[in-house]
Amino acid sequence: MDEHFKGLIITALGVLFVVPDSLFVRLIDAEPLATAFWRGLSSGSMILIGLLLLQRGKGFGAVLRGGWPSFIYITLIGFTTAGFVLAVANTSVANVVFIFATMPVFAAIFGRVFLNESVSLRMTLTMIVVIIGMGIIAYGSTESDIASWQGDLWAVAVSAAYAAALTAVRRLKDISMIPAIPIAYIGAAVILAFFTTPLEAAQTQWGLILAHGAFIAIATCFLTLGPRYISSAEVSLLILLESVLAPLLVWAVLDENPGKWALAGGFVVIGALIVSNLVVMFRPRKARQS
Repeated sequence: MDEHFKGLIITALGVLFVVPDSLFVRLIDAEPLATAFWRGLSSGSMILIGLLLLQRGKGFGAVLRGGWPSFIYITLIGFTTAGFVLAVANTSVANVVFIFATMPVFAAIFGRVFLNESVSLRMTLTMIVVIIGMGIIAYGSTESDIASWQGDLWAVAVSAAYAAALTAVRRLKDISMIPAIPIAYIGAAVILAFFTTPLEAAQTQWGLILAHGAFIAIATCFLTLGPRYISSAEVSLLILLESVLAPLLVWAVLDENPGKWALAGGFVVIGALIVSNLVVMFRPRKARQS
């Protein structure tokens, strides 16, 4: 199989496995922090077991010796474990995934601030349009019964945290950060254990909890492997599929109508990012760095 095609298939499968994440959060009947606890513990444990079986624990030492960038990455990825659940619990799924789509904008800002990278005219125009789209989503939250600005803020925080984590890890290009993921997820679960009582949910919903963890674990592995073989623009476009499919899935299963303002704002955000990435994809190879 051609490596480019293999990368497209693996990345697309990773996106499809992460699509039900927000649906699982809705279906699990527990307080948000309990759901976050099991999300982190189950998926982190599955990834850890996989690493121990396939790599015999190799790579953990390199991650732990990565210094501040490694520590920042682990901390921020751990934060997103609870942040994602709190976002979904406090606003509509559509708002959450549309706001998550803004991650490349935060990545460009952090790259400029912390890595002194230039921001192209293309990215500047994309940021302006994305901000307009987020404003439409925020306005819609004041008009909707299932959306709120509190949840929207959690979604913004998670999007920024992911972008900052990816910016930090770019200083560790020679180190595989896959072993950092179970450290982050399980570490977050340990901290959350002091603020919630998760056992009650597990007694009656262990099937949903394990399925949730399995989907996250598989998605994480595929989304780590696939992008090795395709361009960042192709990765970004494939990941945008989650922003389209996740609210549709929740709408179909739970009848959660995202509302006209969320759809309008999401259309603006995703449209801007699609155009931006298509511009990169159709440029000559030597010009794709701008």
